[in-house]
Amino acid sequence: MAVGEIDASGGRQYHGVGMAKPRRGDTIELQIDDLAFGGDGVGRLDGYVMFVRGAVPGDLVRVRVTESRARYGRGAIVSIVHPSADRVDAPCPYFGSCGGCRLQHLAYPAQLAFKEKQVRDCLARLGGLDAPEIRPIMGAADPYAYRNKMEFTIAGSPGAPTLGLHQAERYDVVLDIERCLLQSETMNTLLAEVRRDVRERGLSVYDPDSEQGLLRFVTLREARRSGEAMVNVVASSPDVETLGPLAVSLRARVPATASVVLTVNSKKASVAAGTEEHVLLGREHITESLDGIAFEISAGSFFQTNTVQAERLFQVVRDAAGLTGAETVVDLYCGTGAISLLLARQARWVYGIELIPAAVADATRNARANGITNATFLCGEVRHVLPDLVRQGVRADVAVADPPRAGFHPKALSVFAALEARRIVYVSCNPATLARDLGDLTQRGYRPEWVQPVDMFPQTPHIEVVARLARA
Repeated sequence: MAVGEIDASGGRQYHGVGMAKPRRGDTIELQIDDLAFGGDGVGRLDGYVMFVRGAVPGDLVRVRVTESRARYGRGAIVSIVHPSADRVDAPCPYFGSCGGCRLQHLAYPAQLAFKEKQVRDCLARLGGLDAPEIRPIMGAADPYAYRNKMEFTIAGSPGAPTLGLHQAERYDVVLDIERCLLQSETMNTLLAEVRRDVRERGLSVYDPDSEQGLLRFVTLREARRSGEAMVNVVASSPDVETLGPLAVSLRARVPATASVVLTVNSKKASVAAGTEEHVLLGREHITESLDGIAFEISAGSFFQTNTVQAERLFQVVRDAAGLTGAETVVDLYCGTGAISLLLARQARWVYGIELIPAAVADATRNARANGITNATFLCGEVRHVLPDLVRQGVRADVAVADPPRAGFHPKALSVFAALEARRIVYVSCNPATLARDLGDLTQRGYRPEWVQPVDMFPQTPHIEVVARLARA
């Protein structure tokens, strides 16, 4: 594009071809042809890459350059010259301001197509893997109201508290969210009731600067199969006397409330977790069911946030494992044991390894509650616990891994490969680290057979992937 006239605000406008790298403040016209991992639209000016928040592939937009670096720039939409055929009106009034959903303005079939493309691109570009079959992405039947857990920040003053989500790109601003379209009506009702009660009672709100005040977060959970709901209030002190009436009020107004738990976080770190818990009402857990197995979910438990898609994901894992009943399975990063317990019904024995003690306790309790006796759960880092298992003579026929977003620690991956399982099932929430690790496992004697993307988080850029590898 060539440099044109100076616009009214003083920024240069670009039209045509043969342009120089744009500068901050310039206005450019840009055709968007791709989607970045974070959900920003991607356009190119003679090879110079521009990322534009809120743009979707197929858009022709006028953009104000907000950042200009040597190899890429960022911009904000001034106007949409011609909208993409895949652009839709976002149904949420907070879209664009809220830092949660990033893709509500993109038609759902287009979301799925771009997520599948990103998995393919990652495997080829980062892993050097062209051979694996990439199966069509498994979309969600309902791309809204699917989350069974939502965490809201409590901010503001006692007279005017804010309960909501952080503004996009801002960790110091909390939007007051009256209703989130990603959670159920039960959870939205609970959110409204917590806000009403906090305001009516004038409960104090924690101030991170002065480190004074009580309320910090509220996390809502709902078990979709049982209908039970949990409210987890995170506060700066164990003030059961002050928060007890809140629990009673919630149960009275929302009968599905089966558990209200107070978690104490007295430290400066702004996280919705703590060092002690107090049951304010009901039980310390709610009960969910996946494929006939009951799971007790406590306030600190990890559980897949999309129940319906989780069942489909786990079915893919079972198919990939290909168990006959005679195999020993090692499940790494097993969390609260969902995959371990589902596979135990078809395996000789399952060993689950998890770093977080509370998750291991949940997994053990869930095994006992379901009468599953052929599963053992071990607490510790994979790179330390797995060698101990091998020294004890354990040999895995099938290895399952669901590591965090960062993927395998290099030492853990080395130990994992040395296990020499005949088959590996790798579950990942990050296609980039999946591609990296698959490339490494290929060098260590494994062959990726197929990859299955699953859309666990519609309206967001996140992608879940299952890969099956066989020992070459």
